[in-house]
Amino acid sequence: MTRTAVVICPGRGTYNKPELGYLHRHHADRMDMLRRFDALRAEAGQERVTDLDAAGRFSVSKFSRGDVASPLIYAASLSDALDLADDIEVVAVTGNSMGWYIALAVAGALSPENGFRVVNTMGTLMQDHLIGGQLVYPFTDETWKNDPVRKAELLADVARINAIDGHDLALSIDLGGMLVLAGNEVGLKAFETSQPVVQNQFPMRLANHAAFHTPLQAPVAAEGRLRLGVELFSQPTRPLIDGRGKVWWPGATDTHELWDYTLGHQVTEVYDFTRSVQTAAREFAPDLFIVTGPGSTLSGAVAQSLVQANWHGMKDKAAFQERQDTQPVLLAMGREDQMALATG
Repeated sequence: MTRTAVVICPGRGTYNKPELGYLHRHHADRMDMLRRFDALRAEAGQERVTDLDAAGRFSVSKFSRGDVASPLIYAASLSDALDLADDIEVVAVTGNSMGWYIALAVAGALSPENGFRVVNTMGTLMQDHLIGGQLVYPFTDETWKNDPVRKAELLADVARINAIDGHDLALSIDLGGMLVLAGNEVGLKAFETSQPVVQNQFPMRLANHAAFHTPLQAPVAAEGRLRLGVELFSQPTRPLIDGRGKVWWPGATDTHELWDYTLGHQVTEVYDFTRSVQTAAREFAPDLFIVTGPGSTLSGAVAQSLVQANWHGMKDKAAFQERQDTQPVLLAMGREDQMALATG
C-alpha cells in the first residue's frame, strides 16, 4: 500500500556533534554522488565534503560556518531523500530556510550538482559577508498551545526596536512556535534586554548565523544572482512549496521566476516556514511528513505548525504525541528508529 508524504528539508544548525560521520554511516552507497560534490569543492579550493564528514573531532567554530555546514547538510539531506522506501509517494517538497535550496534538488528543479553549487555558493557568500546575526525566541509554552496574542506582542517589540536609530531587527523565520529574529548587534541586544529568559534557554543566539531573510542580506542576494545563472534551474518534477506558502507546480513553473524568488525574496524577506507546512497539510493531505536529516530538531517546528492548524484535531503537544504513538504522521530521518520507518 502506498504511503503519501511531504518531504521537508532542514536548514542550518542541523549538522552538530552527534551528526559527525553521518554521510559515512548512512550513505556510503552514494559515494559516486558525494565525490562529484567533492570535485566541486576542490574547484573552489575548499575542503572536501567527505573529509569534513570524516573529521576526527567536531568544533562549533568550524562546523557552524556557512561554507562548512551548508554543503554537509545538503549532501546528507539529499541522500536521505533519495533513500526513501519504494512504497512512499512524495506528493510535495518544502524546506526551512537553506532547506529551500535542498528542496529544489529533491523536487527536480535543480540537478544534484547544481543544487550543490547553489548551496555551496550561498553558504560561502553568507560566511564571507556575515552580515548581522540571529536569535530564537518562543511565543508558545511547553504545551505548544498557540498564543497569537503573545506572538503579536513580540512582533510589536521587534518593530519598536527596529524603529530606533541604528537598530536593525526583523522577523527572519516564522518557525512553528518559535520566532527566529535577525538584525545587527545592537538590535539583537535590545531584544535580549527587553524580553525575559524563558524555558531556561531563550532568547538563544545562533552561532555563525547571519541576518538571513532580511534586507540586510541584499548584498549577498546580488552577488548570488551574479554567480548563479537561471540556466541552472529547470521544471520541478514534484510540487514545491516555498517560504511564502506558494506552490510551484511541475509543468507550470516559470523557471526565471523560480530563480528570481530563490536568489531574491527568499534571501531578503521573511521565510514563513509555518505557512509552508500548513499549506502542505491542507493542499496535499499526506499520510506522512518526512523531515530529512541530518539532525531532527526541525521536527518540533513541523509538529508545532500542524498543531497551530489543528491538523487532524491535534490542538497541543499532548494531542500530537498521542497521535504519534498510535499512528505516526511525522518521521525525522535524523533519528535512527524513524529513518528505518522511512527507508523500509
